[in-house]
Amino acid sequence: MVGGLGPLELSILLLLFFVLFGAQRLPELANALGRSKGEFHKGLTEATSMGEAARTVADLEAGGRTPDQVLMDRAKSVGLEPAGMPVEELEKKVEALEALQSSEENE
Repeated sequence: MVGGLGPLELSILLLLFFVLFGAQRLPELANALGRSKGEFHKGLTEATSMGEAARTVADLEAGGRTPDQVLMDRAKSVGLEPAGMPVEELEKKVEALEALQSSEENE
């Protein structure tokens, strides 16, 4: 039983397809159906790989700069000289100074 159809119903449907489309046309229809399925899976694969597009948008928004370059610019904008500082320490100091500046602006 396929999809609630028994063997008698399936044979009637098959006979109906032969009458409507002819024996020569059925393989063409099956081939077209297979190609359609392949195209669907290809499109599905492309749609699921859109994560790469999101990364590309983030890169464009950063102006083509690396995350380290963006951090260096942020450090310079808050008055820090980033030369020789480890990245983790620099991130903490930049975040602290940015928070301090934003709290001063809110007062």
